Amino acid sequence: MAGHSKWANIQHRKGKQDAKRGKVFTRLIKEITVAARLGGGDPTCNPRLRLAMEKAYEQNMPKDNVERAIKRGSGELEGVDYQELRYEGYGINGAAVMVDCMTDNKTRTVADVRHAFTKYGGNLGTDGSVAFMFKHCGQMIFAPGTNEDALMEVALNAGAEDIISNDDGSIEVITGPYDFVEVKQRLEAAGFKPEMGEVTMKADSEVVFTGDDAVKMQKLLDALEDCDDVQEVYTTAVIEQ
Repeated sequence: MAGHSKWANIQHRKGKQDAKRGKVFTRLIKEITVAARLGGGDPTCNPRLRLAMEKAYEQNMPKDNVERAIKRGSGELEGVDYQELRYEGYGINGAAVMVDCMTDNKTRTVADVRHAFTKYGGNLGTDGSVAFMFKHCGQMIFAPGTNEDALMEVALNAGAEDIISNDDGSIEVITGPYDFVEVKQRLEAAGFKPEMGEVTMKADSEVVFTGDDAVKMQKLLDALEDCDDVQEVYTTAVIEQ
């Protein structure tokens, strides 16, 4: 992570998420619905649903909304049948971009994603063109000043895969995707609350953007995130704030 501030980027991202709270709710409802459809409505037997529910409650989503989404997914209520899609491509300077979508209209979704790439200097690639640059994992980030030795001891005992110390003093804990919830709960029980935690596609290497290039790349990422059917956007780009 040499040379750039992981912490500043996390704070910027949190601010953007808070500003788009309504859209966050819509995305979480889709995720809960699909998770329940694929793995059943019992979160104790469905780790994907358990994670989606935890994310929803962290965003203060009403319990009734969560329960309705589960019922729609498990067939107890009528609802939209969402299809999961993943698009891969490149932004400027060869930065890899991966876009996860949920949609009831594939034609609309691919048109919207392609338009965003084309308008802001990127290119939509083929399946598998950039996926190998990312690792599916759980990621938690703790504030600078956190007791690293104590955090490491609890995290490793809880089943974490790796602990990373960043140049800016923040600390990352990496877990398997389906171990994330348990590790996070055990860390919080020990007094370690992450500033951000999620199951993500973590870039194996990163491309740092500054100046005009940072502005251009951010416009592409914003355009993709603003597409109605887009759930998550992952990238090797790091935008210096």
